[in-house]
Amino acid sequence: MESPPQQTAKVIAFANQKGGVAKTTTTLNLAAAFAEEGHRVLCVDMDPQGNLTMSQGIDPDTVQTSMYDVLVHDMPIRDVIRKREIDVACASIDLAGAEIAMSMKIGRERSLAKALKAVQYDYDFICIDTPPSLGLLTINALTAANKVIVPVQCEYLSMRGLIQLQNTLHMIREELNPGVDIEGILPTLVDTRTLHAQEAISLLEENFGDRVFASRIRKTIRFAEAPVKGMSVLKYDPDGVAAQSYRDLAKEVLSHGKG
Repeated sequence: MESPPQQTAKVIAFANQKGGVAKTTTTLNLAAAFAEEGHRVLCVDMDPQGNLTMSQGIDPDTVQTSMYDVLVHDMPIRDVIRKREIDVACASIDLAGAEIAMSMKIGRERSLAKALKAVQYDYDFICIDTPPSLGLLTINALTAANKVIVPVQCEYLSMRGLIQLQNTLHMIREELNPGVDIEGILPTLVDTRTLHAQEAISLLEENFGDRVFASRIRKTIRFAEAPVKGMSVLKYDPDGVAAQSYRDLAKEVLSHGKG
């Protein structure tokens, strides 16, 4: 009897060209929540700052090979994966030069998609952290992804970036990856005590309806402490409100597929 076809990993890019919206925090902690549910998860760090790599206790300055080599020199992605709390395809400071180094490459927007093919059956989820820009690294992530999660800080200024991101996604659907879509918009750094945050969430829901996740990621000091210890907030403070909010988000994302 033939064995059933293997499931390929669901690839989720975490994108917002505005910095400081808890994108890395969300990528890592949602990945950790998936892993807690028994899923096999890979995080890909596409941000030259290497915060995701650092938050798993790996120093991006001492990494010999990184996503730079994968994107620019077609090194197999397995060669840059470190097994930590979750598997991490590491970033290094070299990544900052990747956009220039890739600019002459044929099919440069698809370099990541091509690299992920080698591990698409090894994982259930591949979570990609992107830099705070809509440059070639982010375009690679969006071209490789099935879904995009957009962390948004609850303030009016960050709403404007969403329109820009939607325009970029529209272009990517037309030119590179017809199937990519927004999985959801995630309100982060929510200070529930302020009217401003409540108004901002209402505005988000007016504009994006059910694309806004029911989960809310509140401001908490735990998010600053956990990466310093080289771990997710789920491992650092498993019973805290921060860990629970990412477990809730994981359930929400997992149930979307069954809808």
